[in-house]
Amino acid sequence: MLSKSHAKYIQSLHHKKFREIENCFIAEGGKVVLELLLSKKFKCREIYGMQEWMNSNEGLIRKYFTGPLEVVQDHELEKISALTTPHQVLAVLEKAVSRPVSPSGKISLVLDNIQDPGNLGTIIRIADWFGIKDIICAAHTADMYNPKVVQSTMGSLGRVNILYTELGDWIQQNRQVKVYAAALNGKNVKEIKLKEGLLLIGNEAKG
Repeated sequence: MLSKSHAKYIQSLHHKKFREIENCFIAEGGKVVLELLLSKKFKCREIYGMQEWMNSNEGLIRKYFTGPLEVVQDHELEKISALTTPHQVLAVLEKAVSRPVSPSGKISLVLDNIQDPGNLGTIIRIADWFGIKDIICAAHTADMYNPKVVQSTMGSLGRVNILYTELGDWIQQNRQVKVYAAALNGKNVKEIKLKEGLLLIGNEAKG
């Protein structure tokens, strides 16, 4: 049974302040949890799941995680979930250390204070689909470990390196690489054959 104190601990990870204190975040849903485990990017601390889901996936999980697997009831999962409709599993994972980005010879995304967690998650997922490995975010961009971001990446968080930094300084330090801004009145992206560059996407309201 999930203790009251531990339920409160997991609930606290819904909030950025406590994610920073604990250096942990939550992931929910079978696809997301399994993708993040398979990526080996994040150390998993614990997994909470419904009995049926655990029975079906324990063999795969044990290839990547030897820690506690806690079977919970639906009302317990609902209590710790950040979703309106909880999925069958929730995992607590440690944050990863972002690696430095060398933008030469490839395309990288630059995000200037994207605020909506769903937007950020979708951008990460699309970047992964196109094979973009690095995303550089302005310091006030939505938190990559926000539960809504984690959920909407559908596991891509484990394959894309995301670096938060002072954007102006970082671009100046890498000024040898051209910056291309995404704009409604610009050229069709299909007409531009980019092999190297920083694709800048602005804030939803001010971009």
